[in-house]
Amino acid sequence: MSNRIAGFSKLSKTEKIEWLLNTYFTNIEASRDLIKQYWNTNEKLQKLHDEFIENTITNYYLPLGIAPNFSINDSLYAIPMAIEESSVVAAASKSAKFWLERGGFKTKVISTVKIGQVHFIYNGDYDKLSSFFDSVKSKLIESTNDITKNMERRGGGILGIELRNKTTDIDNYYQLHATFETLDAMGANFINSCLEQFASTLKDEALIYDKFSEEEKSIDIVMSILSNYVPNCLVRAEVSCAIEDLKSKDIPNPEIFASKFKQAVNIAEVEPYRAVTHNKGIMNGIDAVVLATGNDFRAVEAGVHAYAAREGKYSSLTHCTIDDGVFKFWLEIPLALGTVGGLTSLHPLVKFSLEMLKNPTAKELMQIVAVAGLAQNFAAVKSLTTTGIQQGHMKMHLMNILNQFEATSEEKTNLIEHFKTNTVTHSAVVEAIENLRR
Repeated sequence: MSNRIAGFSKLSKTEKIEWLLNTYFTNIEASRDLIKQYWNTNEKLQKLHDEFIENTITNYYLPLGIAPNFSINDSLYAIPMAIEESSVVAAASKSAKFWLERGGFKTKVISTVKIGQVHFIYNGDYDKLSSFFDSVKSKLIESTNDITKNMERRGGGILGIELRNKTTDIDNYYQLHATFETLDAMGANFINSCLEQFASTLKDEALIYDKFSEEEKSIDIVMSILSNYVPNCLVRAEVSCAIEDLKSKDIPNPEIFASKFKQAVNIAEVEPYRAVTHNKGIMNGIDAVVLATGNDFRAVEAGVHAYAAREGKYSSLTHCTIDDGVFKFWLEIPLALGTVGGLTSLHPLVKFSLEMLKNPTAKELMQIVAVAGLAQNFAAVKSLTTTGIQQGHMKMHLMNILNQFEATSEEKTNLIEHFKTNTVTHSAVVEAIENLRR
């Protein structure tokens, strides 16, 4: 295998790039120029980016957009969104403006409990293990004192720890299931450090527990790791108004709109094929803010989708009711976020985004992120049940198509005007460009 390389991580950045170019690329000079084109001219800033991950060669940029006019619990926000998909920022902004005139978004944090587990194998009698756990539970917690003292000083720490019998799923499989409060930190490193100490103490104490047989003393730790499923780290966001107040330029008949909107949400509640796309739209808003604020959008995605399937069937994360002439639309989702530590104190644009959001606490950020998801979903369902999703989306996608064909400024002006009254499709744009250039 001629492309195989040993010791790649030990090469300098320049050596990595040259090996890559000479191994995989035909136009080496153009590829080298592209790599360097995305380097930051500020050497200190580029070095910071290089050290975020391993084997860096350049930067991969995403646009950072702003969705203004969000009224959240009567405070006004401009929300930063890092995303590449057309129409997301525009849709969020449109929702923000729509609800600004109808009471805004209301939010509350329901709970902030995070979870971690020590997974282990024990070959022996469960009653003995249960008695052993009861006898060492306080020692498990005490063994983490050096790790938890700073967190406890701020009001967080370990909330609880319990033994869980999972032997019906896997032979001899048990867990230490621990709960944590990590305040403004996402808390991954804190939780994992506590869990590893639990595991070490559990193993050591088992060796000297006199009621265990020799086989029972050999507890086998499989792994110690936090869970990104945080069903007890919940936030709620909602909007509501009288049905007649929904009336607007594109909602001439609010009663019909409210009924169709509710039906669309109900379909997403019962039909998984629709629910996945429905929830993807919610995550368009959530991921964009999570990324802009330096949080882990993969962890958020995994936890949110698990929550959507918590009752055994994948379902909508948003819900809608019409009662006594009042339209209400809301979501309740798990979000484990942080505003201190990690990229929040390193990435300049993350700090910029957090300052834009008035330097929120983790709880405040949970509420802002939830609102972004709800706003995005409202815009999507509103479009689907009125004009259709393609009208607005393809208008926003027009610029991407024009850039693919390297349209000039004059061509863009002409074609944007043309498609104000014509349907945007990829083939229609291509034909219009060709006609214009002829």
